[in-house]
Amino acid sequence: MNLTKYEIFCTVVEFQSLTKAGEKLNLTQPAVSHAISSLEQEIGFPLLIRNRSGISLTSNGERILEPMREIVRLNEKLKQEFASIRGLVTGTVCIGTFSSVSIQWLPAILKEFQQKYPLIEIELLEGNYNDIEQWVLKGSVDFGFMALPVSGSLEVMPLKRDKIFCIVPKDHVLQKEDKIHIEQLREEPFIMPKKGCDLDVKRIFSENNITPKVKYELEDDHAIIAMVNSGIGVSLLPEMILSHIPGNVKVLELEGDYYRSIGIAMTSRKNISPAAKKFTDCVQSWVTPAEAEEHKK
Repeated sequence: MNLTKYEIFCTVVEFQSLTKAGEKLNLTQPAVSHAISSLEQEIGFPLLIRNRSGISLTSNGERILEPMREIVRLNEKLKQEFASIRGLVTGTVCIGTFSSVSIQWLPAILKEFQQKYPLIEIELLEGNYNDIEQWVLKGSVDFGFMALPVSGSLEVMPLKRDKIFCIVPKDHVLQKEDKIHIEQLREEPFIMPKKGCDLDVKRIFSENNITPKVKYELEDDHAIIAMVNSGIGVSLLPEMILSHIPGNVKVLELEGDYYRSIGIAMTSRKNISPAAKKFTDCVQSWVTPAEAEEHKK
């Protein structure tokens, strides 16, 4: 069996496209198709269903996907160990991330990391909390930035307590309040983060026995801010998202200790690749001083 064919198969499944998989692997679409067909001939049964609607796994393809992903992952780790023994730091690290981490943290962290380890390639997959957790569990990413808590089967590295604030239009009746209680939002039209991004907000309402009057549900943080800016409703968002807000939006503190906990989640810190461990170490060393400086303000 050819490990390259395993990697091609896993990449096709990830992107649901022969063409996109080829672009990712620097292969032509016919070369990808030939590799999949060759693999199917070697193992004696079809792996993919190809039709006008796209690509999907056969039942047998579903059975062998995770073992193949594990083989590909271990092969990458083995290559990194070989390189480490030779004194090189190389490899590929795939990271799951969400928007506020991508905007507030990753530009500076990636710049610092790539200066230290220019031979390590970083790949980013952006999604909501549910997406990222599934990517980590399935092995599609080496690790992911997550809002904690996560699945009990994952190991976590806590990084930051991100305070949650209320945002209202500047002409809102609450805008003159120094702090507001969650109870004051009971009857307000509320812009709710969409499922997969709403865990912290729903937890806050649940703790206070409140069912918010949800006007709209949106996944994009900036779209939520835009809705509040237009006077359509109010919302709750973490501090990291509120660094650049329009002039017509007022940020209000909440009575109580409300925050989201951000961390890194992985299947096993002991078993992640050397390159992935280098990156998590870099994240921790970058976030800790930044957090300490933030608490001084």
